[in-house]
Amino acid sequence: VDHYGGVLGVVDRARVESGEVPVVAPEGFLHEAVAENVVAAPAMGRRATYQFGMLLPADEQGHVDQGLGKGVPTGSSALVAPTIEITETGQELVLDGIRIEFQLTPESEAPAEMHFYFPDHRALCMAENCTGTMHNVLTLRGALVRDALMWSRYIDEAMDRWGDVTDVVFASHGWPHWGAEACNGYLTRQRDLYRWLHDEAMRLANRGLTPNEISAAIDLPQGLWEDYLCHGYYGTVSHNVRAVYQRYLGFYDGHPSSLDPYEPVEAGQRYVDFMGGMDRLLEQARASYEAGDHRWVAEVLRHAVFADPTCDDARLLQADAFEQLGYRAESGPWRDIYLTGAQELRNGPIDLPIIQRPKDEVLRGMSLQQIFDFLAVRLDGPAVVPLGHLFVDWVLPDVADTVRVELSNGTLHSLPGRTHASPDATVTGDRVALEDMIATGTPFAEVVESGAVTITGDVERVLGLFGNLTDFPLFWNVVEP
Repeated sequence: VDHYGGVLGVVDRARVESGEVPVVAPEGFLHEAVAENVVAAPAMGRRATYQFGMLLPADEQGHVDQGLGKGVPTGSSALVAPTIEITETGQELVLDGIRIEFQLTPESEAPAEMHFYFPDHRALCMAENCTGTMHNVLTLRGALVRDALMWSRYIDEAMDRWGDVTDVVFASHGWPHWGAEACNGYLTRQRDLYRWLHDEAMRLANRGLTPNEISAAIDLPQGLWEDYLCHGYYGTVSHNVRAVYQRYLGFYDGHPSSLDPYEPVEAGQRYVDFMGGMDRLLEQARASYEAGDHRWVAEVLRHAVFADPTCDDARLLQADAFEQLGYRAESGPWRDIYLTGAQELRNGPIDLPIIQRPKDEVLRGMSLQQIFDFLAVRLDGPAVVPLGHLFVDWVLPDVADTVRVELSNGTLHSLPGRTHASPDATVTGDRVALEDMIATGTPFAEVVESGAVTITGDVERVLGLFGNLTDFPLFWNVVEP
């Protein structure tokens, strides 16, 4: 969201829609912005409360920094569809008399991203690919794994194109770098950083090491470690090299026992039994805590808390371990995650009935395909299986469009611009009514009762279909069942 969410703070939508103000974005930006921030947004939102320390006090025992910036703003966000797409590296624009050259960098820090250079000012913007810290190859809130190899190559390409004609390098986070020598040294080390993470992770993976073994085996070389701009204030070597492994080899580490593990509660109960019961486990955990092995205490007590979340001794000792791990973490997100976990072990998660839904401004920027794909994610598949096979034509008069919707084996399929020769039902309602239903969480039956949407044909099955859209609460349990 930080790539686009503040757009209405600098321009209003009317000036964009009138053509007065262009909005420039890399090819595929709108699709990727929605795909990452809508389909998986509810899960990302909860995980983000941990990564960004949103519920922590800002003090020496709570949130102190995000590593990429001081913290996350709490203002509203919006999405405006771009009016100009950058489709190739080397493309040039003149905006308000300022010449800009572009470099596409897809699958780097974001699925759709670009660098841009101001030749008349010898200034190079590296977007979010060089930000004065080690970034995330996989953000801890969750996202698609980024391509560390291409990330490094794009920096190298930028240096090749503009390194000799650049006097200042800046980015969308962090501070500028002045002078040709400083700029090129900075870009070189940032390029080498992501290449090191990629190549070392895969060198060890190809020798048979698993993600956790790779994480324990890799450190930065001295030339990068001595540059504090390569340190893990945001991303870390530990989770970035595991992300590289995941991109190529997936979640499975190759060990047969990892194929079908028990879920946390079942595993926890078995671990506690194997360790001689809760009292014996806690006795050993306390000894490990006193010995300073806080990582082991945190891992062992995960099983204890999931086996019996009412055991205060287990909860509080794990909270103590999390706090110690958080206090010594160099990474801002690691600190916030540990301390949020400790806070919720001590107090439980915040009990607020917040439902996560796409905002009006985001929905306006989505295609009909994206909207119906999101509805498909919300659909309670097992609940609608008894409805059988169903074809519904959704007619949207305000945008002069249609969507052919098919329910098959509890899955929802949609084809914008199409209709069925003999649908089981037809739903007629403006796109704005559909967006409002999603944004407000109004039940489909109430939307029909209001007259905003009408149904002809098999009314009952249509009500059954769109009446089984799941809500996603923000505060589900993380550190306990």
